[in-house]
Amino acid sequence: MITSVLVANRGEIACRVFRTCRELGIRTVAVHSDADANALHARVADTAVRLPGAAPADTYLRGDLVVKAALAAGADAVHPGYGFLSENAGFARAVLDAGLVWIGPPPEAIEAMASKTRAKQLLGIAPLAEVTEADLPVLVKAAAGGGGRGMRVVRRLEDLTAALEGARAEAASAFGDGEVFTEPYVENGRHVEVQILADTQGTVWALGTRDCSLQRRHQKVIEEAPAPGLSAGLAEELRTVAVRAARAVDYVGAGTVEFLVADGRAHFLEMNTRLQVEHPVTEEIFGLDLVAEQIRIAEGEALAQDPPPARGHAVEARLYAEDPARDWAPQTGTLHRLTAPGAVRLDTGYTDGDDIGVHYDPMLAKLVAHAPTRAEAVRRLAGALERLTLHGPVTNRALLLASLRHEEFASARMDTGFYDRHLADLGAPGDPLAPLAAALADAAHRGSRFGGGWRNVPARPQTKRYELAGEEVEARYSWTREGLRADGVRVVHASASLVVLETDGVARKFEVAAYGDRIHVNDTALRALPRFPEPETQHAPGSLLAPMPGTVVRVADGLTPGSPVKAGDPLIWLEAMKMQHQITAPATGTLTALHAVPGQQVEPGALLAVVQET
Repeated sequence: MITSVLVANRGEIACRVFRTCRELGIRTVAVHSDADANALHARVADTAVRLPGAAPADTYLRGDLVVKAALAAGADAVHPGYGFLSENAGFARAVLDAGLVWIGPPPEAIEAMASKTRAKQLLGIAPLAEVTEADLPVLVKAAAGGGGRGMRVVRRLEDLTAALEGARAEAASAFGDGEVFTEPYVENGRHVEVQILADTQGTVWALGTRDCSLQRRHQKVIEEAPAPGLSAGLAEELRTVAVRAARAVDYVGAGTVEFLVADGRAHFLEMNTRLQVEHPVTEEIFGLDLVAEQIRIAEGEALAQDPPPARGHAVEARLYAEDPARDWAPQTGTLHRLTAPGAVRLDTGYTDGDDIGVHYDPMLAKLVAHAPTRAEAVRRLAGALERLTLHGPVTNRALLLASLRHEEFASARMDTGFYDRHLADLGAPGDPLAPLAAALADAAHRGSRFGGGWRNVPARPQTKRYELAGEEVEARYSWTREGLRADGVRVVHASASLVVLETDGVARKFEVAAYGDRIHVNDTALRALPRFPEPETQHAPGSLLAPMPGTVVRVADGLTPGSPVKAGDPLIWLEAMKMQHQITAPATGTLTALHAVPGQQVEPGALLAVVQET
């Protein structure tokens, strides 16, 4: 029997595995980098072991250090989570060689399937050996890992070399393996997958289908089970291929077989030899705890001949600290408050007061709703997102809400091109009354501190300026004998934390929370602007500024002041939260200054380089 489990991961997945371990009476061991010294997963584990450093390559990707940590802490088993070393056969062997139980598939199965190129060959599918114009568009893809990293869509042959180099660098950073390959890019297909669970006695369960079509940068955003709208024949074909893939490598444990579905046909993508981020939707409809099943299988227990019946529908939304309106730029800062309604499941690796840094994935939490029908599950999840208390950096919450309520998603006609078509229409303007509510709350707070704002001489209208969804807005109000007043609305109540406004006979409540200049009004985020605009830092025309906090990981080969550049040329690569972002030349001209140095940490707005247009 397993008595103590080390999770070779961090954040939400480590907390998720620890929760099941506690329910089973198993002690827990966390590993953490220096950047994660105060992270939730390190705090909730029974024991925590430091991995010196911050970068994944120095910490969570060091299998030798993780094994030493397990032995030092007295763990008798290792769960890999997902990401990092979860599909690394060498790490699995090191765990087993150390006399520990590996809660995952055999290393031989990982080797056969963790490389997407070898997995395709196993099923008789060959990648493109040489890309021609007739093959376009193609997808450059990392052979190892997942999560959308190391992937590039190429539509022009002249972009292929840069895409290969960028994908190799990103894959090597994220997975320690820079192998990439190319395959045909299926446009407007649906991303459908099958959850596999197999024991050591040869029983393989195909636990239904999941649809993960809503993606940004090939990273899944909204997932659901079962995949809607599949014919019975196609669903059975997907399950059959998934079981065949598992049996072909004598698979053991939890895994996922992924497909692109287009025009009623299924195209095999890969087999992920690990638990997936979206596993909760399968758990909800089958009434299973997949982590508990993984542990039981690792202890040698057998599965029943058939899985339990599925019931209802489940939908999951991934909440990211990122700004969809600014090319999905990662966001950092303090997560002041995160509370979800009790009607949904919340899986997270953060709690109130935690800092969100630049080193790791920007996912804050997953919200999962289960209901008898798809429409009910979607409505429940959308309602939970709307009522979610989320105070901190900019997130994709508004985008998730708009996506769930989009007619194309509601009617299950979505595909992987959903955001390419609709992102501009899914903006988050925020509540137009939020700035006024924030201004009234601030006025009420100041008035309560200084004895009220009314004097015998009527006060002139007051104004406060805010940034709302990237735009500057102004709120106007006045103090009167009766209290605070604003044009067009009746102020029913105003205090520092609650404002009630009535328009056309309908009263609405606005809960207000302020953290410095960051204001949260219900689900709308604002930034209070100074009364008098601050002098702006002047930058020369053609200045390239860091769009987000991150690390400079690469500068174009041979790039020095005086180098000629062409518009669109990639010049600098920034990495933040495990994603690489290219900084390109804004015009054809000459590089007159270069301040970026590989390894340098930069803040948003930092000057990286200057290009003088010819």
